[in-house]
Amino acid sequence: METPLIEFREVTKRFGEKTILDKADLSIYENRITTIIGKSGSGKSVLIKHIIGLLSPDEGNILFRGKPVHEMKKKEWEGYRSKISYMFQNNALFDSMTVFENIALPLRQTTNLKKKEINSKVMSRLEQMELTDAAKKYPAELSGGMQKRVALARALVTDPAIVLFDEPTTSQDPIRRNIILSMIAHYRKKFGFTAILISHDIPDVFFISDRILLLWEGKIAFSGTYDELSKLNHPLIDEFLKSIEGLKDELTGLPSKEMFRSRYAMTLGREQLDTKITAVVFSSNLTFISNLFGPQAAIEMLRTLVEYVNEYFGPLGGFSVRHKRDEILTILPHMGLEKADQLVHDFAKEIEKKSLTRVRELLNKEIKDGEFFEIFLNAGMTEGVTDDDIEQLMEKAEMNKKIIAKYRCGKECDSK
Repeated sequence: METPLIEFREVTKRFGEKTILDKADLSIYENRITTIIGKSGSGKSVLIKHIIGLLSPDEGNILFRGKPVHEMKKKEWEGYRSKISYMFQNNALFDSMTVFENIALPLRQTTNLKKKEINSKVMSRLEQMELTDAAKKYPAELSGGMQKRVALARALVTDPAIVLFDEPTTSQDPIRRNIILSMIAHYRKKFGFTAILISHDIPDVFFISDRILLLWEGKIAFSGTYDELSKLNHPLIDEFLKSIEGLKDELTGLPSKEMFRSRYAMTLGREQLDTKITAVVFSSNLTFISNLFGPQAAIEMLRTLVEYVNEYFGPLGGFSVRHKRDEILTILPHMGLEKADQLVHDFAKEIEKKSLTRVRELLNKEIKDGEFFEIFLNAGMTEGVTDDDIEQLMEKAEMNKKIIAKYRCGKECDSK
């Protein structure tokens, strides 16, 4: 069994007569994104402060790589603390310092590196995060998105093993929220750190999370994936999910997963058990688009895909949800696989015709003569009946995924 990177064992913390953490158990695993959710005032910040070492438990133990923190010698403790970095909710950049100086600050304060070594590390991070041109600018001269990147570059400049994100998308609009979350996921994969997020931005944050911890009345009421969370039969989970049932996926305008499952049950539950349905999973190579043109281009591509899916399949009774960050699941009631396959084929041809002009508008980047890139539209289908489990339908549809449309773009875009 994998040893957790950080583990809480029956951790209790009280302030006066109020118990904030009540024998809380949790495990955070290496090289994953773990998101901590819970109501306001539930103790998420207190929990994070225990991870950083700003607070110590009144009872219980905190372990790092299987070793109790309280048994560590001073050198070991300092080594543990040095592996953790923190990205503040409001970025906490110093307005009187340039971008270069802001990023260099942790190295100057916490290491004995020489000036030349510090400069080299800072310039390396600036280049990796595409901030070289902003090195001499001040925070006030940057967009909100670039400020977030500077704050993340500062958090990563010490090569931490763990980065804590305190409400990284607070007060952001839906597009900006998803850009920031995509950025965190992208750089976590690129630099290999373990990410721990506190977030209220549900369900957006679930699309990048490997594990979710639900803090409820001082305890970890749930630990696992979002799919496991949504299927768990537990009164605490039910109460929490009810609090977000009315939320839509603001980015795409599609219903939340809870609303989608409710419609699936209500629409098909009244039908005969042997009524045919088809599940279709649509996706595109949005990660490639994001890497080449930036997260906003990928988000706009996703919104365009959703727009066409709704426009084409909605009148036929189809209803959709964002299954993963870059996948759309569409249910086609009263339809067998043969008819659905023909419709999806026709849809692919239609979206090719409509999308080419839109693609040129969205991907606002100059392409040199002779340079081309390809955009794919994938679809996976499976046939079922009305009493089939929706999770199994999704898995079968994903297994059948294949390219249904492909076109390349450069100075001109051509379908192939």
